[in-house]
Formats: sequence, structure tokens, C-alpha cells
Amino acid sequence: MMTIREYKRAESLEEAWQLNQKKPNRILGGMIWLKMETINVGTAIDLSGLGLDTIEETEDSFSIGAMVTLRQLEQHPGLAAYTHGAMRETVRHIVGVQLRNLATVGGSIYSRFGFSDVLTMFLAMDCDVELYKGGILPLHEYAQRPYDRDVLVRLIVKKTPMQLYYQSVRNSQTDIPVLTCAAARLETGDYRIAIGARPLRAVRFELPAEPALAAEQLAAQLAESVKAQIVTGSNMRGSAEYRRHLAGVLTKRAVLELEQRKMQEEK
Repeated sequence: MMTIREYKRAESLEEAWQLNQKKPNRILGGMIWLKMETINVGTAIDLSGLGLDTIEETEDSFSIGAMVTLRQLEQHPGLAAYTHGAMRETVRHIVGVQLRNLATVGGSIYSRFGFSDVLTMFLAMDCDVELYKGGILPLHEYAQRPYDRDVLVRLIVKKTPMQLYYQSVRNSQTDIPVLTCAAARLETGDYRIAIGARPLRAVRFELPAEPALAAEQLAAQLAESVKAQIVTGSNMRGSAEYRRHLAGVLTKRAVLELEQRKMQEEK
């Protein structure tokens, strides 16, 4: 159970940041996972009045505000086109539409939950985070940092040419994932694989590809590379060994899918 002593709708990022420096205070986000904790909150800080609930698309990037909901990610035509449907696939298994209308991008990225589909997907992309005091830094660096009391303002996704693919394994349709996998095939032919729900925080692997290899050989090679490097753990949804096996299986599937797309484009 969560108890809140005071509520404040921040009128500026500076006010939100100042309030958030006090240890008992919390930024609310979408209030999906936070309300499931047993905590006493001094001041609940609401960012909903700061205009951070929009996705702005330019010629070379997407600017995604921290208060954008997962449903907005799911329905945005620009993100759907750029990711070849991978963004929609990322969020469509997350409980249901009602929850996706409430859960926010900022909540998912700041919390860096091990089970986060959203973090896994954005790690495979060329994505930066903008912090109010900390400025702009790559998401893959931010994802490994300890928690702090800065305010996450937005994500900046560069439209780097790449092919993207997302998949997850779940014990039931809307359950928390056993393992997640986002794959990007870069213009160079190299691969970037992000694995989440290990059940630790999502991590990514930069994997050079040998152009002389056939698709099946390349997929098998990269799958073995991920399995050799990844650190997994056990919980009620799966064992460490099962997750390591899944990491190889999902990597292989992703590489085969993206190599097939490449061959279709070349025809």
C-alpha cells in the first residue's frame, strides 16, 4: 500500500526537480507500478502539466516526452513506419489497453525494470535520454547507471537507417515476459541485440557480421555469441539456463527475419 501526504502538480521542471531532491518525495509518472509498492510518499510530484505528453517527429529524429503513454507509442504512425511495426509489437502484450493508456515512457525508462519491454526496444535503437540537470546522454549508458533524483524529460530517437525486429517469450499472453529481445540490423550489416527480462536490467550487444556467411550460419554464429556473453538469473518465471537458451533462440530468429528482409529488398 502506498500513502501520500501531499500532492503537487509541478508548474515547471525546476520546481519538479527541487521537490524531487527530498528523499520521501516521488515523481508519479503513470502510477502503475509505483502504487504497488509499500511506501510512504511525502510529496507526490505530477508532471502532467509540463507538456511532456507529445511525440514530435522531425526529418531526422523523434522527441518522445516522459509523460507519453505506451498507448501513444503503440499508435504513432511515424514510429510504426520507422520500426517496421516493432514498436507496436513491443507494447501490445503489456497487460491491456487500459493500462497502456496510463503507463508512461518516463516511468518505464527511469525505473529500468528488468522486465521492461520498452527499455529493451529503445536500447536497440540510437536513442538518447534528456535529463533536466544531467543533459543528454546515450540510453545504453543511462540504463546502467544507479538511480538518482534528476528528472527524465524526454527520449530522443535518431532516425538512423536500420531494420528493427522485436519479440518476447511469455508464459501467458499478458504476463511479465520471461525474456525479451530487440534486434537491429545496421546499414553496415552488423547487428545490435538487446536482451531484457534476464531478469536483470536489459543489456545490449554490438555484434559484427561476416558478410560471406549465409543467413543460417550468421544467425547461428550471433546466437552463440549472445549466449556466451549474457548473464542471466532465475526467478518464478524461468531458470537462468532456460533464459540463456532463449537468448540464443530469439537472437537466431531475429537475425533470420532481418536477413530475409534484406534479401527481399535486394530482389
